[in-house]
Amino acid sequence: MLEIRELTRRFGDHTAVDRVSFEVPDGLMTGFVGANGAGKTTTMRMVMGVLGIDGGEVLWHGRPITRLDRRAFGYMPEERGLYPKQPVLDQLVYLAQLKGMARAAARARVLELLERFGLADRARDHVEKLSLGNQQRAQIIASVLPTPAALVLDEPFSGLDPVAVDSMVDLLREHTREGVPVLFSSHQLDLVERVCDRLVVLARGRCVAAGTVTELRETGVPRFRLVVGGDAGWVRDQRGLAVLDLDGSTALVEVREPGAEQHVLAEATRRGDVHEFVRVRPALSEIYREATA
Repeated sequence: MLEIRELTRRFGDHTAVDRVSFEVPDGLMTGFVGANGAGKTTTMRMVMGVLGIDGGEVLWHGRPITRLDRRAFGYMPEERGLYPKQPVLDQLVYLAQLKGMARAAARARVLELLERFGLADRARDHVEKLSLGNQQRAQIIASVLPTPAALVLDEPFSGLDPVAVDSMVDLLREHTREGVPVLFSSHQLDLVERVCDRLVVLARGRCVAAGTVTELRETGVPRFRLVVGGDAGWVRDQRGLAVLDLDGSTALVEVREPGAEQHVLAEATRRGDVHEFVRVRPALSEIYREATA
């Protein structure tokens, strides 16, 4: 497990990361979300040792992380780190060798991944000749050479088309099935909600929410949708509720006092037919907006 405890980083008088704590469990995909400037990239750079730490610590399997530990991590920085004037194949093989792979094994693995990401016919091209999306694919390949102990990926899906996104998700899932912890940042909340096991939300340098999407959905004020046989206008007079939306026979209410939902259900039943009474759980985008407000 990768653990971040009270991590802090200052730039002059500005605290970019303020006592951030969260966990990236083995075999799970953890999404890291927040607005631009929230502190995601700075946090990832401290995890990888690219930036110094002003306070707190990073733990790997319960002990302080070492330089040797980090060498076994796969890291994808926000800025692409490949050499633009070198052939894709040559530098990916070279990077794999730096991580300890034999040249023949490195070449075979790189060719396999290039084929998988639709870059086999561009293997001899210089990186600068590739589109931005294809450069992103090559950078992804570099981050998983060889088999990483953990993956720390800053905006790995940026610029990828839907086919490449699916290939990337499949690749990450292969690693999590082997027990590899994965931390990646993204602004694509729908994607994060679809693929992540856990979620960490940063705002203004602080961790404002963390947990599974289900857990985060349960932490907000409960909301219920009521559909009755007649007009639902009477719901406005019920105590302990806030009516968020009312349209004829359908009402969306927010519970302000515990148990108020049971009273409104009883009243609805007394008045006639109840076609629906269900808990409405917010989408990730709503959770994000409320957590970062």
